[in-house]
Amino acid sequence: MIRVVIADDQELFCQSLKIVLNVNPDMEVVDTVSDGGAAVESVAKYRPDVVLMDIRMPVMDGVEATRTIKEKYPATKVILLTTFADDEYVFGALKNGASGYLLKGTGVTELAEAIRVAHNGGAMVNPNIASKMIQLFSSMAHGEAGMPVEDERAASLTKGELPVVQSVGRGLSNKEIAAELCLSEGTVRNIISTVLGKLGLRDRTQLAIWAVETGLRRRDLP
Repeated sequence: MIRVVIADDQELFCQSLKIVLNVNPDMEVVDTVSDGGAAVESVAKYRPDVVLMDIRMPVMDGVEATRTIKEKYPATKVILLTTFADDEYVFGALKNGASGYLLKGTGVTELAEAIRVAHNGGAMVNPNIASKMIQLFSSMAHGEAGMPVEDERAASLTKGELPVVQSVGRGLSNKEIAAELCLSEGTVRNIISTVLGKLGLRDRTQLAIWAVETGLRRRDLP
């Protein structure tokens, strides 16, 4: 059962979303809250698998709430919901560890699938926002923005770790990486955890950004 918390300052939206998501036999909405601060408290109390987070909320916005949640509870996945396809929010959401970025007009079926994808270690982004992300990653690849990692840390990655990092940069889930590299999912999780420690990065989203920025995503590996 995938445990979900919904954070949005529009009560009617929260309750409607709760009803339609609870129809799914593999999901349970364990709480609804109206601001980012309450979302952090709810995660501490219920330890959900996924949080559906509005961007613009009182007390603490969705981007800042995502950062706090991912720092304190890194296993919890966060999907940002917004009516604004804005570059600033896309960057902030990804940098702070979001596993998805969807517009509020997203269909119920697609939203439920996004929750499942995030829960399984993947990420889903609304097609209307994809072009913004491509521009962002292009800027990163040219050194205009990025996820700084010391050269010594990067050099510490082994030949066995690099293909996994490359696959994360391509947006593959743990299951897909395991199948492609003939590894178990547990081994993939352990490698990613080790790599994050070596590079000093917080989560797989930051790792993916770093892989894009450095060109590792497209590099031919020995």
